[in-house]
This record gives sequence, C-alpha cells and structure tokens, in this order.
Amino acid sequence: MVRLAVASRSETYERIRGPLGDRGIEVGSVAPGGRTISLSESPFDSYDVGFVFPGRLMEGGVLDALLSIPWVNDRESVLRSRNKAETIARLQEADVPVPETVLVSNPVDEPTTAAAFDRFDGQAVVKPNSATRGRGVVRVDDRDSFRGVVDYLELLHDNPAVGDRSYLIQEFIPGATDYRVMVVGGTAAGAVERSVPDRTDGRWKHNVHRGATAEGVDLPAKLLAVAERAAQALEVALLGVDLLVTDDRVVVSETNARPTVDDAEKYDSDFYDRLAQLVRGTAE
Repeated sequence: MVRLAVASRSETYERIRGPLGDRGIEVGSVAPGGRTISLSESPFDSYDVGFVFPGRLMEGGVLDALLSIPWVNDRESVLRSRNKAETIARLQEADVPVPETVLVSNPVDEPTTAAAFDRFDGQAVVKPNSATRGRGVVRVDDRDSFRGVVDYLELLHDNPAVGDRSYLIQEFIPGATDYRVMVVGGTAAGAVERSVPDRTDGRWKHNVHRGATAEGVDLPAKLLAVAERAAQALEVALLGVDLLVTDDRVVVSETNARPTVDDAEKYDSDFYDRLAQLVRGTAE
C-alpha cells in the first residue's frame, strides 16, 4: 500500500482520505502549523509520497528534509504558481490568454505607477504578487483611489521584514463568469463556477474562502483546453486554473498549485482514479 503524507488537516485532507483509501492509498496528515517539531528526531511516520508541498515554505523545508519523499507538486511548483507575475509571464510566453498585467517592484516613483495605472483606462485590479485566497485584492476606479492603495502598499513594503515588495496592476474584466478548472496529470478533471450570492451589493470577488459559492459545471472542450495548456506551460501536475469568461473572451487570471479539492460530485466520475494514479506515479 502506498502511504501519502498530506501537509494539512484542511477540507482537502478530510475529502481525499476516504476515496484514496478505497484505492489502496493510506492517507495521513503531517500538517506543520500550530505545533512544535523536533529537528533531532522526526516525529513523523514513514511515507512514500507527499501531497502537496506546504504553503508555509520554511516549515515545508523541514518536512521535506525529515520525510525525504517526492511531492505531488513540489516546492518549485508551488512557488511558480504562487508568484502571480511569473505565472502570467510564463502563460503569456506560451500563448495562453491572460489579462493585461503590469508588475510593480517597489520602490517606484509616483509618476511611474500613475502611468502604469493609466494604461487600464481608469479601472484596474491591484493585487499582491504572492498572496492567496483573494487577500489584499482591490478594485480601483480612479487615480486617487489607486494612489491610496499604492501608498498603503509602500508603507508595508518599507518594513524590512517584508520579503516580497512587488504587486500587480491588472485589467478588470467586467461581467466575466469565474470558473475553477481542476487539472490532474495534464488533463482537466472537472470544473466549478464560482459566484457571489448577490452582486447588487457591489461584491465582485469570487473566492470561496471569501463567501462565494462553487457549483459543478460541464465546460465546453475549448475552455478545458485553455486550462490544460496553462498546466502544461507551468509544468504543474495538479493545478487549479481560474478562468474568466465573457461572450467574446477567455483568460487565465490565476492558478493554484495547492488547490482545495471540492466535493467529488463536482468533478468527473474518474477524478479519484486519476488522482490515485498521479500519487502512485509520483511515488515511483
């Protein structure tokens, strides 16, 4: 039996351990947060493969050293996807459609940032380059609002403890439908449509962790192909690909190499067969 170390005790851990257990993969948790870890004697059992490299990279390095196992989505995969600017740049080079995006690496003077914002005709999204779950993402509709957000980011970036001093200015695509496609081993394995219950209150973020709902949908092959091309370009085995779709356009807005696994009915019927195959292939 293959033994799989899951680096969390989140919804994903709870959802996958039963179906993978039915397929001969024993699932255990090695969550690194909220605990002490002896570095002289490993507190962990023996495992064959990990799922996926921890988001807490410092603790992840410790797990990697103590467990000495391959990972479904290793450190480089997680870093590549977390770096939103790198993701956009790699996808752009691979001819995968993406929103127009500008990377700002502080310190940058006010005229330069204002000129970057003006490229977006007065409406844009400002987002940290490496945050997750929609944190710190702001839509700005005028230069004064933009300047206020930039001032706040500059205050944060003045702190020597802040490692990443970059952020993105990105095109806002009004009226777009938001889909998350799960790609397993290079092939789409299902998708959900993410939406907020009531747009009349001005909400526009579709992150599930921010209160959006996710409903399973059957997407046309041409949209699934865009997600598969994104996973191929980034060379990530298990990838959540976020698509923004309008009547005349589809773009990849972000990706997630540590995607939450949703309820099984929201994916293709063979989702867990393919996930088990990926786990075994990584272990070998």
